[in-house]
Amino acid sequence: MGMKKPKWVIEKEKARREGGSGSFWLFGLHAVRDALMNPDREKLRLVLTKNAADRLGDTLSQSPIAPEIADARKFPVPLDPGSVHQGAALEVRPLDWGPISDLGAGEGPRTVLCLDRVTDPHNVGAVLRSAEVFGASAVIAPTRHAAPETGALAKSASGALERQPYLRVKNLAASLEHLKELGFYVIGLDGEAEHNLEDILADAPERVALVLGAEGPGLRDKTKATCDRLAKIRFQGDFGSLNVSNAAAVSLYATGLR
Repeated sequence: MGMKKPKWVIEKEKARREGGSGSFWLFGLHAVRDALMNPDREKLRLVLTKNAADRLGDTLSQSPIAPEIADARKFPVPLDPGSVHQGAALEVRPLDWGPISDLGAGEGPRTVLCLDRVTDPHNVGAVLRSAEVFGASAVIAPTRHAAPETGALAKSASGALERQPYLRVKNLAASLEHLKELGFYVIGLDGEAEHNLEDILADAPERVALVLGAEGPGLRDKTKATCDRLAKIRFQGDFGSLNVSNAAAVSLYATGLR
């Protein structure tokens, strides 16, 4: 008898399929409402139960797409059985946030967050929430080996996916070099780094790119070599490892305190 695949492996495979198909399904009242209200989001198909349609009343009256009303017991959308869809699903295409060069426009301080092979959609969703809360200009991640836009990511992002720029790039190291050309000081977060983040930030220019890797593998060697400096988050105790979404929140907060 074959081994049952762990849940995270199944989600990763599903994310890869969805990310390559050109469209994906958002689910849950919150995610569907936010996407319906986003004029930049291309919407393909809206499926609702009567109850969900009633709860989305005002939003539906302004929606450019008419819903298909479905039976809650036979919900005709290809979602995982465990997905808490609340009777609402919307097929959409990924958003286009424009090129990295747009991040160089204008004056003043700016922070971007770069993710090196962070594949868990729940982690990336939480990072997008933190990025929105702390005013990051963008979250940047490679097209491959990073979580694409999916329903699971959107649910974890709790609305931030519609508002927080999430740029996908072919080559992260090349994109970090591009950010340097745009005036960004690139700081890689590494638990083994010699200096604390706040000490590095004290001397950094007003435009900063923070680079975070997945918990465990951390930053790739090529990514580290491309950074201007490496920094660690100062810990009070002996155990020094944070989940990437928590590390993102702490790093963005520290950058905003300068």
